[in-house]
Amino acid sequence: MVRNERYRKNAISVRERHNERKNEVYSNPDVLLEHSHNNVIFQACEAPTYAQKFDRMVADGIVSTRGLKPDAYVFDELVFDVNTDYFETHGGYEYAKSFYAEAYKLAKEIAGGEQYIISAVMHADERNREASDRLGRDVFHYHLHVVYLPVVEKQIRWSKRCKDPALRGTVRETVMQVSHSKKWPMIPLTDEQGQPVLKKNGKPRLVSSYSQLQTRFFEHMQQAGFTDFERGIQGSTAQHLDVLEYKVQQDRQAVTMLADQKRQLQGQKKELVSQIGAISGSIRDVQDIEANAKVKGVLEKRVELPPQDYRTLCEMAKASGKLLAENRSLRKQLEQSRMRAQDLRQRLERCEVRLAALREETAPYREAMRTAPQQVQTFLLGIQRRQQAEQQLNRAQRRQRAKGQER
Repeated sequence: MVRNERYRKNAISVRERHNERKNEVYSNPDVLLEHSHNNVIFQACEAPTYAQKFDRMVADGIVSTRGLKPDAYVFDELVFDVNTDYFETHGGYEYAKSFYAEAYKLAKEIAGGEQYIISAVMHADERNREASDRLGRDVFHYHLHVVYLPVVEKQIRWSKRCKDPALRGTVRETVMQVSHSKKWPMIPLTDEQGQPVLKKNGKPRLVSSYSQLQTRFFEHMQQAGFTDFERGIQGSTAQHLDVLEYKVQQDRQAVTMLADQKRQLQGQKKELVSQIGAISGSIRDVQDIEANAKVKGVLEKRVELPPQDYRTLCEMAKASGKLLAENRSLRKQLEQSRMRAQDLRQRLERCEVRLAALREETAPYREAMRTAPQQVQTFLLGIQRRQQAEQQLNRAQRRQRAKGQER
């Protein structure tokens, strides 16, 4: 599958830190930074940050922000993702590199050229826990992140106020305008038969045009010779889960399986208890079974059982208790995972609110520094000097008052 996400300039740093592995700690415990050297960089960001790279491209005239609102979406990200088992059955890491090298070619076509791509990196340091446990070795989930600027060609025409009548209405210049909405316009949604999907009022249901990326990605890779994989479900409304939500979902499934096993064990336990009661009403716990299992012959006048049967019965009872204890431990771990996920979300929300407030508060200063840095520095230096002079005057006045009191 492939998906396209949009980001504002003040929010892209979150994706940057994840994609470029700038974080020291990740909410996803399966990110193993000691394996990050295996990540493949198809396009490196030539600036310290994505936002600074964007500003450079605007300043150099590569892209234009004419007509954009301050909070417009100026970054898009393509995420190409394929099931881990596909790569494991076709050669693993090396096959994944060649696969995503071809996928990157498609990304360049989608972006309109490599000059509009900010960063492209294949992650090979995220461990697939399920596959690793199943295969008995470390297995990594390979996927590709491509951050780019959504641009469209825009013609700037001479206005009616142009002094030369011959130029009025003609093209004055052509710019590459940053515009997510024009790059990915809304189009009618169709079903599997290609028929438009209608709303209750009879009008066609509209979706973003990047909903067709699944088909484009699938066909491109098939033509390039990469087969034996299935496309994402067309028209699917399934929501993409973040890493924590996905892992919690997996834990829930594990708990459901354990609950089924628990019910089965409880049924076996009832049978065992019934058998134990029939064998001897005096046997109350596993220790009694182990002690009496050593005795050959008749345990009760009414029932006789070979020692091997008692040993088997003892092992089954102990196994039942052990599995029940493991089930309780897993439930506790799941609850802790949920609490950690909730805490991390709350902390992130608080940080984002504080960051947004700080950016809004400092916006006039940053704008002033951008347009007139020398004047701002002179103004701040003047304020600092006045404050120092006032402090010196206050100290002098305090010393004079102190001398007067001593007299």
